[in-house]
Amino acid sequence: MKRLFLKLAAASAVGALISACGGTDSGDDRTPGTLVEVATRGGFSGLVLAATKAGLVDELSAANADVTLLAPSNDAFGLLAGQLGFSTIQAMVDALPVSTLQSILLYHVLPGRLTGPNLLTGGASQNTSLVQSGTTLALALNTTSGIRITDSVGRVAIVGLTDVPNDNGVFHVIDRVLLPPGLLTVLQTVRSNPERFSSLADAVSPALATTLNEATASYTLFAPVNAAFTAAATVLQSLAANQIEAALKYHVLGSRVLSSEIAFGTPVNTLLAGQTITINAGVAPVLAVIDDTTTTDARITGVDIIASNGVVHIIDKVLLPTLPAPAN
Repeated sequence: MKRLFLKLAAASAVGALISACGGTDSGDDRTPGTLVEVATRGGFSGLVLAATKAGLVDELSAANADVTLLAPSNDAFGLLAGQLGFSTIQAMVDALPVSTLQSILLYHVLPGRLTGPNLLTGGASQNTSLVQSGTTLALALNTTSGIRITDSVGRVAIVGLTDVPNDNGVFHVIDRVLLPPGLLTVLQTVRSNPERFSSLADAVSPALATTLNEATASYTLFAPVNAAFTAAATVLQSLAANQIEAALKYHVLGSRVLSSEIAFGTPVNTLLAGQTITINAGVAPVLAVIDDTTTTDARITGVDIIASNGVVHIIDKVLLPTLPAPAN
């Protein structure tokens, strides 16, 4: 229902924009305007704010831009701001570095004019204008029912409207801000994807949040999906706050360990002092499994979501350590 509301809100904004732009519908010879003018007239103020600070307005206004802009609605920018702990879109844009905003926006720009039909028939991925370490980043597309775009942290954006008229490219409206790898901390990464990790994000205490947001540190977070917390609800509800804190620290390693660097069968220290986990190779299609203090292994179902201060791997079970006594 919420996604439908966002799509309808975007449709309303763009409908007003198209009317404002004039053009053939009004019988005159006015053109719709550049990508930036379209965004401005359509009420995409979050996008324009970010593009202005990022210094990309001229690039997106160039007569020969010839690009495809995936334009997040204001609701999409507001949603991301709230997930990252900002009260407003303006506060988020003010806080994020120019380089971060540039990376985010270039991740929404596809080279060439790709219409809605082009996206529907163009394959499972599309290159973006963002290059990191010499590699052009791509977005995953699913076109089995409309157009859904998945970013590097697993956020899924729905393309609500396609082919909005403009002069120097193609403009499509999406309901999520897409996030490239390596920009958010490990905690911001899970908070930005509540469809999968809202239970984990809600369980993190302020003290642990400060740790996981340390810019100069490096962590590996094994992130249980929401269904894992649901399955463990009975156990978790019986725990004191300090025991929950201990359990969550048990999901974190004090260094970045990519999937290719995992030493299978070797106990590794967690942030919970004195307690280790052991990761073993899985049997296809399971990537790997983690032994904890219970008899049921956690399966690693996704790997290598790169964060600015580490990496996130996805697991299907809440890990349980030897718990301390409950604090009074």
